[in-house]
Amino acid sequence: MGIMPDTWIREMAETKGMIEPFVETQKREGVISYGVSSYGYDARVADEFKIFTNVDNAIVDPKKFDGSSFVDRKTDVCIIPPNSFALARTVEYFRIPRDVLVICLGKSTYARCGLIVNVTPLEPEWEGHVTLEISNTTPLPAKVYANEGLCQFLFLKGDSVCEVSYADKAGKYMGQKGVTLPRL
Repeated sequence: MGIMPDTWIREMAETKGMIEPFVETQKREGVISYGVSSYGYDARVADEFKIFTNVDNAIVDPKKFDGSSFVDRKTDVCIIPPNSFALARTVEYFRIPRDVLVICLGKSTYARCGLIVNVTPLEPEWEGHVTLEISNTTPLPAKVYANEGLCQFLFLKGDSVCEVSYADKAGKYMGQKGVTLPRL
């Protein structure tokens, strides 16, 4: 399994719609960088956020998730409270090829501020907006800037095509748009 370079990412985005909208060069001037890089794609966080709140003393249960655990915000700058958590989504919509697995890592600019980004792998033939999990590990409020880079996606091409893809399994997060809460 090899990691795919900028030329492959660009070609797949332009000919197969793998990433839309696609930024073919890295944008850096005055923003947290986004766009294609040497061996990855730096995705932007959209302006839709769900910030954890404990107003209703809800219990976090992945089998019966209560949406009232969040406060919704549509904003250019999201403030994540100390030692708290937010969900967001990518600006970009991804369509993953059948022979590719995608791994996401947080950008160092945010990591050095104590913000950790977690995303599970994007499986072969999955598509949608990526729901981003952002943890503020600091004792201070932290800013996240919408429409700027938050994480980097790395594309790993398999030596052969998988027998069963995410689409074949009719995965529960297929085609998600917006910030998507846990499903069972």
